[in-house]
Amino acid sequence: MTNPIDTKRREFIVKTSTTAAAVAVSGSLAACSDSNSNEEKFAAAPEFNYGVASGDPLTDRVILWTHAKFTGADAALAVPLTWQIATDTNFSAVISSGKIEASETTGFTVKVDATGLVAGVEYFYRFQGPRNSSSPVGTTRTLPAANVAALKFAVFSCSLYSEGFFNAYDAAAKSDAQYAIHLGDYIYEYGAAATQYGNTDAATLGRVTVPANDIVSLADYRARYALYRTDAGARALHAKMPWITVWDDHEFANNAFVNGAENHNPATQGDWNTRKNIAARVYHEWMPIRTDTTNLLRIYRSFDFGSLFSLHMLDTRIEGRDQQYDNFGDKDGGVARYIAGITPNASGVLPDASRRMISTAQQTWLSTQLSASRATWQFLGNQDIMARMWIPVSVAQYFNPANANPTAGGAAIQAYLGAKAARVVGGAVALTATQTTLLDPTKNPRLPYNLDSWDGYPANREQLLQTVKSLNKKLVVLSGDSHNGWFTKLTTLAGEKVGVEFAGSSVSSTGFESAGLGGLGSSLDGSALAPQLGNSAIGAGLGLIDDLNYADTIRRGYLLMTVTSSTVKGEYVYVSTVKSASYTTLVGRTVTVGVAGDIVYS
Repeated sequence: MTNPIDTKRREFIVKTSTTAAAVAVSGSLAACSDSNSNEEKFAAAPEFNYGVASGDPLTDRVILWTHAKFTGADAALAVPLTWQIATDTNFSAVISSGKIEASETTGFTVKVDATGLVAGVEYFYRFQGPRNSSSPVGTTRTLPAANVAALKFAVFSCSLYSEGFFNAYDAAAKSDAQYAIHLGDYIYEYGAAATQYGNTDAATLGRVTVPANDIVSLADYRARYALYRTDAGARALHAKMPWITVWDDHEFANNAFVNGAENHNPATQGDWNTRKNIAARVYHEWMPIRTDTTNLLRIYRSFDFGSLFSLHMLDTRIEGRDQQYDNFGDKDGGVARYIAGITPNASGVLPDASRRMISTAQQTWLSTQLSASRATWQFLGNQDIMARMWIPVSVAQYFNPANANPTAGGAAIQAYLGAKAARVVGGAVALTATQTTLLDPTKNPRLPYNLDSWDGYPANREQLLQTVKSLNKKLVVLSGDSHNGWFTKLTTLAGEKVGVEFAGSSVSSTGFESAGLGGLGSSLDGSALAPQLGNSAIGAGLGLIDDLNYADTIRRGYLLMTVTSSTVKGEYVYVSTVKSASYTTLVGRTVTVGVAGDIVYS
């Protein structure tokens, strides 16, 4: 016979642990009353102006998000909500639900970690509030079971509200992608002044930035995220599929690093750490990311998509980055510092060796994750271009702002590409002495064009690539930040291929075309030689950058990735315009990488 005292004790323990779990999952206090009770307390129903979102899916759970707020006299009151997740759009089969409050503490945003789900299943979710109010219905899905055969996901970066409409989001919401991956610059911190980046057409488009100043305070950052969520494409994509995100610099300030940023002035904008912590707090409020409440600055994490691939999301911006070589205000843009850093000293040690893009702790974590994963492919979700984007000095010298000479630069490009074409056609014996010199890296050195990318941290990159090589993993890096579309080989400093990199164009931020360099794409990747060499010039690394096999330096869009056990296919999807909400799409290039390392371009 069961002891009644023991029964009551067990019931107490179960109820107590369930309540504690609910509080821990929600990240805020659960509502004490039914969301539809005490209706007379509220003058009107709350508003769900920014839609719903989901993210950080696992095989048995996913984060659900919304923003709910009363207006008028009740504006300061917390909003009691009930969340539901179901297998049908009518919510006749609700499989999980709970209560939560949207309050001023989190800017009236709420996040729920909905658990008890089944792997690889699509679900529907919503939030309900007082006076029969309801959020829009969202669609989400869990990570797949181990035996999944194929998966599709969309990759984004760099969405600048004032520059234009987020048509790339809208296009992806209408695609067959199952997940969205955002690699940073979800918002930008700049103010509304016409002289600031991206604001030229803002008034005409009805997309003037608010607040009008560079965002610094808690209220500033919250208002900026709210503004970005007014974009219809953003709301549509958030409601359509779960997102996996990391931040880059503009969620904080341009060219940020651990101890500061290029666009942070302590004299007028206060303490950097204060601003950094505010920015991180608001990011976690507005993004459907699973939050480590003990350390808001730690966002690197992994996701296993069955046996197909593991996705390791890195933080190459805030968590461990040392100050960039080009962020010291040097007249040469940091080139001298960079060259000194990669020049061995008398003991053969690189001064650059101690500089970090990611911390030692994060690198150790990544090595452990890579080693433990048994998936076919290893993906890195990464903010910045990882490949060696090195341009020969014979060309780069003419594009330095200090002594820019487009005419001489054009001639230098033709000479360099001509030398590469001659070598393909006739071999080394066909080269003139001048061409031989141009192709000799000891006489015509290659220098990176962007020291804010992994190129500015070559020793740290080399450590990472050597780890991948030693583990014999199939590496695919996904990158953002550059605003252009790229496909590259990933090579060690000795030139050994370790993996490939797909870097998608921006959602709306301008690329090389804004600097008058939009026409450089075919010269950078060597496709300019196609009239001479035919299709063999496509993907052959015959351009200004040896490791670059595809470039688009004009268009905006996203990457649509399809993964199977034998191939990774990347489709570079571009939208016709961001200056109108009406647009068309096209695929600029499709790159398919085989598990044996073979690559097909179409």
